[in-house]
Amino acid sequence: MNPGAQHTDGTAEPAAQPLRSDAERNRARIIAAARKVFGRDGLNASMASVAREAEVGIATIFRRFPSKEELVAAVFADRMDTYVAAVATALNHPDPWDGFAGFIETVCAMQAADRGFADILTMTFPAAKALEARRAEAYNGFLALIARAQDSGHLREDFTSRDLVLLLMANAGVVNATGDAAPDAWRRLVALMIQSFQAPARGPLPDPPGEATLYQAMLRASQSITSPEPGKGS
Repeated sequence: MNPGAQHTDGTAEPAAQPLRSDAERNRARIIAAARKVFGRDGLNASMASVAREAEVGIATIFRRFPSKEELVAAVFADRMDTYVAAVATALNHPDPWDGFAGFIETVCAMQAADRGFADILTMTFPAAKALEARRAEAYNGFLALIARAQDSGHLREDFTSRDLVLLLMANAGVVNATGDAAPDAWRRLVALMIQSFQAPARGPLPDPPGEATLYQAMLRASQSITSPEPGKGS
């Protein structure tokens, strides 16, 4: 029935509404394209490149996701669920040190497999409430993981949760720098770091950066990739 058509009694026929399933398919198509682009190129990839991959106009992208931050949150929701699950698995490991080391290896492997996720773990997105809630959940689990490993005597006493952030930043840098040329280079970095975390410590460490300082660094990194792009809404 065409919009504006009339019944035989003269009353107007309601205009047909777009199928919700079509909207969902378009949304899924954009997310799938963004997952491919971000996974390959990292979060610095432009929204225009996502639009090209999805074979839609950039205006369509911004109608579905008014900001890059919203698209990032949608793309990586499942990865954050896996991140939280990795902490739970580590806490359930009967050996506190093996659980701790296994978690580090698992998360760094997730970074190596997806350059976008490598970036996600080194940034913070205050407007993406669900994503940040999952990050907080994983963080609290990691605090318990640290306590277990230190209580067992296998993790050096001066290790802090901020050291994980530094490791993830370092690993993301290696992943982004080596790419396909040396795809397993990150494994050596992670093995070296895990061994350095073990007790007994060979010597004291410099003080870690403050939590507020690290947060600002993560926030600055996220702002650099979510700043408005030319062509938004055009």
